[in-house]
Amino acid sequence: MSQTQTLLKRRAFLYALVTMPPALILAACAQQQPTVAPTITTQPTNIPSTAIPPTSVSTVQSATQAATTVPTIAAQLEPTPACGDTDDNPTPAQTEGPYFTPGSPERASLLESDMQGAKLVVTGIVQSTECQPIARALLDFWQCDDAGVYDNAGYTLRGHQFTDEQGRYRLETIVPGVYPGRTRHIHVKVQAPNNPVLTSQLYFPGEPRNRTDGIYNPALEMTLTENADGSKNGAFDFVLQV
Repeated sequence: MSQTQTLLKRRAFLYALVTMPPALILAACAQQQPTVAPTITTQPTNIPSTAIPPTSVSTVQSATQAATTVPTIAAQLEPTPACGDTDDNPTPAQTEGPYFTPGSPERASLLESDMQGAKLVVTGIVQSTECQPIARALLDFWQCDDAGVYDNAGYTLRGHQFTDEQGRYRLETIVPGVYPGRTRHIHVKVQAPNNPVLTSQLYFPGEPRNRTDGIYNPALEMTLTENADGSKNGAFDFVLQV
């Protein structure tokens, strides 16, 4: 085809476009556009992670790392033990012994200046067999000193106190010494208001004489921890048959 014929055909085409109705022009243009299949962007389900595009894998990994590195409160805290079958048995009674003195002063601390012995703080609650705290329960403590000697003339290392509205008590004293025939222990009387008195003793875990003391009862052992300064913390909850 010559150049002159080509120019004539182009002029004829342009003339046809000018005289063609608009609807036919749009149809003709549409026929000139190539058909492109739509791109499916929805990710198929139940496919292995290797088939996921790199950006999606990165997103999933970031979310997984965030979930595993941020601790939850439930993972950090131990569940609170409930008062139940092992907690509502009455505290065993024990002998009063020969060294009880009535009329002790009301005080939560038995410590005195220049008193020898490792400091000891004993805390706990007084509760009923129904696991209810007992307010204003009386606790009367007495013990020997660091050398294993009782004050039978006065009130050294003797005193009584009352629980608060939540049944809690706190005793400041020293770790008692030992004397022939006995392991380390603290005497106590506990009484709910207008109820009988429970007389018992508290013991220390891991004491060599626990095995040879005929009065010792493992159910009366305190939970004991030692502090950096050599002082100790004991814990024991009393359960009264009320």
